Amino acid sequence: MAREFSKIKESLAAWSDIRQLLRGGEQGQLVPVVLPKDRRGFAWMGLVFLALYTAGVALASGWLSAALAAAVFLLLALVWMWRKAIIEIEEGTTGVRSRWGAVTGTLPPGRHYLWLPWDRVDAVVDTSTEIPYSAPIVACPTAENVPLKSIEFFLKFRIVDPVAFVRTIGAGNFDLVLSSAVQDAIRQRSRRVHTERAYDLRGSDVGDMQDALNRQLGRYGVRVTGANIPDVQLPDQYQQHLATREKVAKELSAYEREWELTRKRRIDTLLMEIERSKKTRDARVVEVKAAQNTARKDVARMLEEQETEAQRVRWEIEARGRAELTAAENEAKALRRLAESYRDNRAVLQYELARRRLDVGAKLAESAPQPLVVRTSGAQQDSGLSTLLLAQLLPRFSGSSGTPTP
Repeated sequence: MAREFSKIKESLAAWSDIRQLLRGGEQGQLVPVVLPKDRRGFAWMGLVFLALYTAGVALASGWLSAALAAAVFLLLALVWMWRKAIIEIEEGTTGVRSRWGAVTGTLPPGRHYLWLPWDRVDAVVDTSTEIPYSAPIVACPTAENVPLKSIEFFLKFRIVDPVAFVRTIGAGNFDLVLSSAVQDAIRQRSRRVHTERAYDLRGSDVGDMQDALNRQLGRYGVRVTGANIPDVQLPDQYQQHLATREKVAKELSAYEREWELTRKRRIDTLLMEIERSKKTRDARVVEVKAAQNTARKDVARMLEEQETEAQRVRWEIEARGRAELTAAENEAKALRRLAESYRDNRAVLQYELARRRLDVGAKLAESAPQPLVVRTSGAQQDSGLSTLLLAQLLPRFSGSSGTPTP
C-alpha cells in the first residue's frame, strides 16, 4: 500500500521540545501527549547547607565576611529554587498534575509554580488541536463478498478530557484501539454496499460511523469531530469489468445522444410546422377580427345615426310642447294680470268714491253751524269772568258765520 495507518504515540522530552513534538510530531507519528522530564532537583539544597555552615562560622568567629557569604549562598539557593519551580503550559495544551504519583487535577495554559518537590506535571496534552488520522483499510468485503482493494478512511479527533485520556488508556494504547474501531466500522459499512455501488462510498455520509466511534472512544476522553471516506479502490479484475461496462455504457450513451439529436431535429421540424400553421391561423383570425370590427363600426355608426335622428325628433317634440306650454302659461298670466287690473281698478274707483264723499262731507261741514260749548261747572269765583268772556265772543262768532246762532 502506498499509504499506511497514522501512528499515535507519546514521547518523553524536555520542556523546551514539547511545542515541537505536539505541533510537528516525531518521525511522522502523531504525538498528542508529551511526558516532560522533571528538571527540578535538590542541588539547591547544597547551597542551603553551605549557607547554614557559613552562618555558623560567622556566629562562632564573628566574621562579617562569613555572614555576607551565608546571605549570598541563601539568596542563590532561593533564586535557584524559584527558577526550578516555574512551569509554563503552552496555549492550547493542558498539564496533568500529580502528587506522589496520584493525579490531582489539571493546569491550564500559562505560568504556574510548583514549590513542593513531590508536585509534578506527569503529562502535557494537546486539547485544542483537531488531530488528523488516516486509516486505509485493505480487503473489505462487500455485500456480494467481493473484497475491495482498499477503503481509505479519514477522521479528526480531539482530546476533551486529558485526565481520562492519560489515566485510562494513554497514546500508545489509544492508537491500537482507534485503528481497531475504525477497521470494524469500515468493514461493517462495506458489508452493506453492493460492489457496483462501491464508488458511492466516496464522500458519502458517515455520520452513523462517527457517532459509533464517539460512543466507543468517549470513555477515553476523546471526541471525533469529523470523518469521511476520500477514496475507494476496487479489485483489478472488477475494475476491468467496470471498464468494459463503462465502455458499453458510453457507447449506449453515444447512441442515446444520437437518437436524442435525431428526435430533437424531428421535434423541431414538427414544432416549426406547428408554428407556421399557428401563424397562418393567427393571420386569418386577425382578418376575421378586422372584418368583425368593421361590421361593428358600421352597426355602431347606423345605431348612432338612428339615435341622433330619434334625439332630434324628441327634441322637436319637446320644443313644440314647451312652446305650447309657454303660450298657455303666458295666456294664463295675461288673464291673471287682467283680473288683477280689474280688481285694482275697482279698488281705485272705490277709493275715488270714498275720497269724493270725504270732499262732499268736508264742504257740508264747512257750511254747517258751529256749536259753542261753555263749561260752567268750575269754581264759583270763575262764573263772573266766564260770563264776561262769553259776552265778548258771541258777536264774533255770529259775525264770522254769517248765520244766526240759535
